[in-house]
Amino acid sequence: MGANNSTRRVSFESDENENITVVKGIRPPVEPVSLAPVPEPMVVPELISVPPPPPAAPPVDEEALRKTITDELYKGMEQDRAKAEQELQAWVESEKTRAAAQAQDAAQSQVKDEVSRILSVERAVAQESIQQAVIRERIATEDERLRAQLFEIGRKAKQLGAREADLKKQDAFYREQVARLEERSAQFYKVTTENYHNAADQVNTKFKRYETYPVCADLQGQILACYKENVGKTLNCSNIAALYLQCVNNSKQNVHAPSWTDDITS
Repeated sequence: MGANNSTRRVSFESDENENITVVKGIRPPVEPVSLAPVPEPMVVPELISVPPPPPAAPPVDEEALRKTITDELYKGMEQDRAKAEQELQAWVESEKTRAAAQAQDAAQSQVKDEVSRILSVERAVAQESIQQAVIRERIATEDERLRAQLFEIGRKAKQLGAREADLKKQDAFYREQVARLEERSAQFYKVTTENYHNAADQVNTKFKRYETYPVCADLQGQILACYKENVGKTLNCSNIAALYLQCVNNSKQNVHAPSWTDDITS
């Protein structure tokens, strides 16, 4: 039929919002179908047997033919429109998928950047906190060390104070002892000198016929010089004084011995 050789035209239009609209094709003009003329009946002699002629073609209903062609064209246009809509829907879905993938990639990249920034900030804060903790620990350690040093210095100062007080007590005690020894030495010197002079007077009185001469003159000179050099420190001359007393006692014994023998002989 003529519908198989007909052409279908489908056009697509887009509005200002990029929405695609399918415009149905316009049916092309259909050429009129030429109808075969109906043959006239032939007169055949009765004697000749002629096969019966083929049946005549039924009359063509042009309205039905137009309707059939229109239906086929409309059906083809509907199929093309459905196919175009499917292709358009597939393209829209692919674009949506691609846009969603791009949006997801962009969101993931943004999330990664934000997480990286937050981690960097937290890492910097943690590093600063660690440095501050180390500084505080060093300050605390140095403070403890200084406190220990101050405590040790205070303890040693107390020990030195106690030692100094003890030394002062010992110094006062030794000074007192030295003063006592000097006083005793002075008294001893005074008594010794008086005894010496008394003994000398007695000897001079008793032994006037003998010539007098100083007893232990060298030691006497030494002890006098020592007392002059060590004024207030007579203890330094105690050794010489002891030798001098021993010498005087020996001299006394030597002096009294002849008089005792003389008294016996007389």
